[in-house]
Parts: sequence; C-alpha cells; structure tokens
Amino acid sequence: MRTKKIRGHRRRWEAIKYWVESQKNLDLEYVKKYRRDYSKIRIHPWSGISFSNSQIPEPAGQTKVKILSGLIDIYDSWKKELDKLGETYYLKIWLFEPRFSNSQVVCAIGDSITFYEDTFSISDDAKALILKNYGQLADDVAKFNWEHRLDEDHIDNSEPGEPELYATIADYEEAKKCVEKMLKKPHKTIKFKEPIGETTESYAFLKGNIWLGGK
Repeated sequence: MRTKKIRGHRRRWEAIKYWVESQKNLDLEYVKKYRRDYSKIRIHPWSGISFSNSQIPEPAGQTKVKILSGLIDIYDSWKKELDKLGETYYLKIWLFEPRFSNSQVVCAIGDSITFYEDTFSISDDAKALILKNYGQLADDVAKFNWEHRLDEDHIDNSEPGEPELYATIADYEEAKKCVEKMLKKPHKTIKFKEPIGETTESYAFLKGNIWLGGK
C-alpha cells in the first residue's frame, strides 16, 4: 500500500486550533448523565473514513507537537471542570505510539472509572515514555505521570460471523480469508471464564504502545 503525502500543513495547523477550542469546554451535565466523555483527534486526514488505497502517515514534526499541545490544553481545561464535581474521577491523556492519531483525552466518573482503568493490557515489559521524543513539549509532558500499556487490535472466535450476515457469499469468503490470514500472525489468546454467546476467546494483535497520562 502506498503512503500518501500530507500537504498543506498550515491549513492543518489552523484546523488544530479550531479543534482544540471546540473541545476545551467540558459539558458536566453530559458527564453526569453518561458517566464518561472523550475527545479524539478530529483533524483531516487523521479522522473519518479514507476512500483511497493509500496509507495516511501519522502526524509528525510541528503538526504532531501542535496536536499534543492541544491534547494537554484540553486535559487542563477538563480538569478544572471535573474538580468542581467534588468526587473521584478518571481523567487521562491516552498517548498512542506509533498510532499517534488514535490519541485522545478521556474522562469518567462513578462506575465507568473501572471500565477505563481496565481497558488496556498491562505489559510484562513496562516501558518509560521518552520525553525528548516530544521536543519543545518535553517539559509539559514531564508534568504528567505516565503509565505504560499495550496498543492492541482484537478479534474473537466468532469472526467472521455467519454467511447470511454478508451481502454475497464472495464477501463472506473474503472476510473468512482475512481472519485466517490475521490468525497466522503473532498474537495473544485470551480465553473467557464464561462464554458470551458463541464467543469463548479473543485474539490480541500488538500494534504498539499507549501511555496513560494524568496529573
């Protein structure tokens, strides 16, 4: 697959400013109702569906720095609002590497806290975040406490599902081949204590690292 070149960085930087400003105001009433909220990176071309056969390169250089600075600004703004609740809350920056465009700010209260605390697998080989990789933001990044987790993709033994779920038998056969191809790659098998319908185990494919950052 070809890697698509990103052009018009100054336009991206303006889009980053707009995205940050649109996300800084946390709606506490929404959080109280749904017990959680998050802010993902919503900047073209790193959000939405790609209609080309090209791979989108991850943000780099000044663009990456500006996005991370935005995540930090969103975090700080949300923290001021959540402190007003007077109760325990979860607030973290999820910093993905190398899949940086998946990074986001996440918050939760009440019973949703445990869900987010248990979302990612803990590595047997814990890594430290390398501050110098974030250039001029190194001092700001150092103000957070970072916990290492694994960035994994998951499928389970119910994939690809029944043939009648697909438009054609050809589509089903193609999906079946994709699953078989994936399972030939290195992965971790997680067996469930109790089946969920027909699902008895899932398969985790390592894609990189995640650092969970909070103050």
